[in-house]
Amino acid sequence: MASEIDPSASMAALFGARLRRLRTSAGLTQAELGRTVHVVSTRITQIERASGHRPTRELARALDDALGAENLLVDLWPHVHRETFPDWSRAFMERSERAVAIGEYAAHAVPGLLQTEDYARALLRVGRSLKDEEQLEERLAARMARQERLGSPDGPALWVVLDEAVLMRPVGGAAVMRAQLARLLRTAAEPHITVQVLPFRQGEHRAMGGSLTVLTLPDGSEAAYTEGADSGQLVEEPGEVKAYAETYDLLRSHALPPDMSLDMIRTAMEGTHRAARVPSRSERRRLAQEQLQQPGGWQLRRGGPRAPRRRPRP
Repeated sequence: MASEIDPSASMAALFGARLRRLRTSAGLTQAELGRTVHVVSTRITQIERASGHRPTRELARALDDALGAENLLVDLWPHVHRETFPDWSRAFMERSERAVAIGEYAAHAVPGLLQTEDYARALLRVGRSLKDEEQLEERLAARMARQERLGSPDGPALWVVLDEAVLMRPVGGAAVMRAQLARLLRTAAEPHITVQVLPFRQGEHRAMGGSLTVLTLPDGSEAAYTEGADSGQLVEEPGEVKAYAETYDLLRSHALPPDMSLDMIRTAMEGTHRAARVPSRSERRRLAQEQLQQPGGWQLRRGGPRAPRRRPRP
């Protein structure tokens, strides 16, 4: 008889223990369950023992359906994959999964919510906290899964400011980068997603040195998250969050308007990029007002467009 796994050892161990209990209650062997969800029996063994690759979201859903678990395994799955990331990023991930509006300034790379799989793999591969290829695939699966909420009916409004450096750095090589830029152009056409570019010619600014995210939660409160190459910090103290939100508003007001930003992304994708002509303050104001007059235009606050606050669902 296989030794019992300690469910308190990790979320993967808890998932495995719950799966084993559900399987035995259903009177199924590992081989029988594997055939039902179209995987080999050793895959079921690995999951139950919390060894090897963690289950994908699709496999967790298939196991849940096969065992009539009423979403128990599906609900556990995000917590299992969150363990593959450093401690300092987990609290931020939990809050971002609940956010109704997300504002991001990306200094070095396309934000995870908008990354292609190949682009994400290239970035994750160079992470200093990465242990091996197995963990790489686990982190990649978790990142891709988080993108699903962006397209759901209750997904967040997303406003992204990309530093011009993000467009110029060919992460993964030329082909991967072209596909990533094309993805940005497609997603920016969605009514709840806005993309701007902060050109080099705008010079220095308050967020230099790292990326910044401002989250609006269902109760109307906000949290800020700053991140460098190997560390991150979640900020929830209202005064500090307000200061970061003001910094983010300034970045948006200094960035190119959305239409001009998409033109810059397009020229970068086509290999015809040139340094941006930064519009004057009066031109930016005029372009912003034109943007606001379009269907779904967002209100200005502190001189820059601000993501809308959604009322919590009853």
